[in-house]
Amino acid sequence: MTNRLSGIQEFVAVVGAGGFAAAGERLGLSRSAVGKAVVRLEGRLGVRLCHRTTRVFNLTDDGQVFYERCLRALRELEAAETAIETGRNEPAGRIRISVPVLFGRRCVVPVLMELARQYPKLDLEASFTDRTVDLVEEGYDLAIRNGPVRDNAGLMMRRVARQRMTICASPRYLEQRGSPATFAEIADHDTVVYSLGGRIRSWRFRSISGESYELPLQSRIKFDDLDAIADAATAGMGLAWLPCWLIRDRVRDGELVPVLRDIDPLVFDSSALWPRTPHLPTRMRLLIDTLAARLPGMTG
Repeated sequence: MTNRLSGIQEFVAVVGAGGFAAAGERLGLSRSAVGKAVVRLEGRLGVRLCHRTTRVFNLTDDGQVFYERCLRALRELEAAETAIETGRNEPAGRIRISVPVLFGRRCVVPVLMELARQYPKLDLEASFTDRTVDLVEEGYDLAIRNGPVRDNAGLMMRRVARQRMTICASPRYLEQRGSPATFAEIADHDTVVYSLGGRIRSWRFRSISGESYELPLQSRIKFDDLDAIADAATAGMGLAWLPCWLIRDRVRDGELVPVLRDIDPLVFDSSALWPRTPHLPTRMRLLIDTLAARLPGMTG
């Protein structure tokens, strides 16, 4: 039976990822190892499953039929594993998760450590990046994303936190330049802004009618790290638009002062996304439920 299953996981991964290199990244194997596994599978079956060149990968007719049946079989195996796992007293297994750098380090990691201490058989692997990852192609079980999610085709999604934003500045800066009384006055102030890939993130607010609107900005100080922006604002370099959870201690210690407090602040959703599956493993359900239960209190 083991020999009959050899190569099937690699073959299905190649089709799902659209190529041997992407499948190798997903499986943690080299492109060559994946290719050899598929070649051995073809040799055992006595048919050609796919046409491939350095740039093109296409299934043959036999390959399409075989892929569809293998996919159903693997889903049944996944369901069987889930059923066994559900019957366990303790969640176990590996979860690979992608999280935004600062939000992940400050807010998600404490939750992961709590789970790791409580469930020794859980294997948790977190990758920190502000880049939008492709869960399926890059082999992630779960991703946390902040703000609107647009590319959620084939994914399940659940809100796990809400992040309230505020404008702030140091007391020294406000003494020298004054505190803005309206949004229009922000244009007369220095600002420290978030920029990623050369694109400045606009400050967003909620109007009296409940609609959100954006305040486009030009700034000579641009960082792609929220901690660095908070440091610059604390040093008196200008106004900054930051999540309340990040500046809570600085506000308490008098290092930063929120401004325009009578304006309804924008609230960002933080969402957990995972590949659509008919059977969600117990360990995944535990992680998602725990994030939803723990994060809101950390991000308000």
